[in-house]
Amino acid sequence: MDAPILVLAPHGRDAEVIRLVLDEVGMTTRLCADLPALCDGLARDVTALILSEGALLRAGMEPLVACLEAQPPWSDLPVLVLTARGNRSASKARWAQFQRLGNVTLLDPPLHAEALQSAAQSALRARLRQYRIRTLLADIERANDELEGRVAERTQSLQTEMRERRKAEEALQQAQKMEAVGQLTGGIAHDFNNLLQVMLGNLHLLRSALSADEALLRHVTMAVTAGDRAAALTRHLLAFARRQPLTPRSLDLNALVAAMSGLIQQSVGESIRVETVLADGLWRTWADANQVESALLNLAINGRDAMPDGGRLRVETSNAVLDETVSDAQGDILPGRYVLLRITDTGSGMPPDVLERAFEPFFTTKPIGQGTGLGLSQLYGFARQSGGHAVIRSQPGQGTTVSLYLPRHDGVDGNGVDEADAAIPVAEAEPRTPSRNDETILVVEDEALVLMLWVEALEGQGYHVLQAAEPEAAVAILESDAAIDLLVTDVGLPGMTGRDLADLARGLRPGLRVLFVTGYAHYAALEPDSLGAGTRMLSKPVGVDTLQITVRGLLDEDSA
Repeated sequence: MDAPILVLAPHGRDAEVIRLVLDEVGMTTRLCADLPALCDGLARDVTALILSEGALLRAGMEPLVACLEAQPPWSDLPVLVLTARGNRSASKARWAQFQRLGNVTLLDPPLHAEALQSAAQSALRARLRQYRIRTLLADIERANDELEGRVAERTQSLQTEMRERRKAEEALQQAQKMEAVGQLTGGIAHDFNNLLQVMLGNLHLLRSALSADEALLRHVTMAVTAGDRAAALTRHLLAFARRQPLTPRSLDLNALVAAMSGLIQQSVGESIRVETVLADGLWRTWADANQVESALLNLAINGRDAMPDGGRLRVETSNAVLDETVSDAQGDILPGRYVLLRITDTGSGMPPDVLERAFEPFFTTKPIGQGTGLGLSQLYGFARQSGGHAVIRSQPGQGTTVSLYLPRHDGVDGNGVDEADAAIPVAEAEPRTPSRNDETILVVEDEALVLMLWVEALEGQGYHVLQAAEPEAAVAILESDAAIDLLVTDVGLPGMTGRDLADLARGLRPGLRVLFVTGYAHYAALEPDSLGAGTRMLSKPVGVDTLQITVRGLLDEDSA
């Protein structure tokens, strides 16, 4: 640092001695003849002041105090005062006066060269820190000036960003609302499924027992029909809640759309022209074909209802690559590669308040009795559960476009088998052998009435049935010496999922066959290897005959 130490010590050779002592440690000094010269030197960078007490007494402190008080906020100039010899008490008495100099240090005689050098070096270190602060403050001031200059230039940009932020907040609020409604809906549907399981199961048993009484049988059949409609309603609710059990496979959307084009035209009528635009080189997707077909047909019917005087319905497919910047008012879309199914009509469109609620369950603008309000909510839940997304764009008088994004897939299942060769559902298979009473089944279900129903249905087929109402009791049975040929378990159990219980059971009994029964898909139903050999899954409510056929099929797998 080139800033000198100013020295005012006019008595004898004190100033010259100070200069020589500080030169030994490489410190620059400048000798001042009087106090005015010292104050003039403060106008430039200075490391410290070294003053003799006698010089201050003769010249007076007021001019120097005024200069020091005028320092900028970052500066606290070190002042070293060489006190007079002799009257120690007098020096102490003047301490209050010296304090007016600010950052002052008193050096009492006799003063050795080392003490002076140490004090000067301490002052230098302190001053260097102050100069660094000055530099930082200058940088901050320059940055502040630049920032203020940019504020005016970026006003328009900031307003745009605020609009985008509000849009993102609205999208987040909408997504959170849909998630909350989905959780509530899924929980209600799950509990309702358990009640339907008991009612429909007992009705099926009652129907079998009353096969000879046509009058009573007619009433039972009516009750079963109503129960089946209620079960269909819960499936719609679970679809919205993203908890419906799915049967995904590698799917060619072009082939699916082409196969349904005739049905779509029949459904919308001759007054509406159906156009299909199928992309070349379309990727395959991983989805439940039945759900895609249902979604496509429902959207076509919605388009028909929006065009009572006729119009055009356009169904198109394409590949879509979405990056992080893509978003929509209905919620976020994760970046990635998707297969897009888009349905556009030239109908009446939707006003903003209707568009905002289009995916909500039970929301409909159709007259009472003409719509449940579950079609679009089921589409939304299916898309999200499948790892994709659904988007609606609409304006009054300009029609509506619904886009279904489904994730790209390589075209084979988890075992490398083309999904076109997938087996038919087990529930459709007929039992190959009669029931055997030497087979033991462990049934785990926390709902007492459902457990009672399943045990009775299986015992009626001649099976030996062990039952457990909680996972801990099931584990105790699995750890025992009891023979078990099949584990039938609910997926949603208290304290442990059915999937975890099955993993534990197979750890204790390798090769144990497992039948999952679920009110909704707790486990990763979308993973291709989710259900392996010796494993099946049924969705509540399960018909007694379906349960019996599926159990028989699982037990007969080894002999197939």
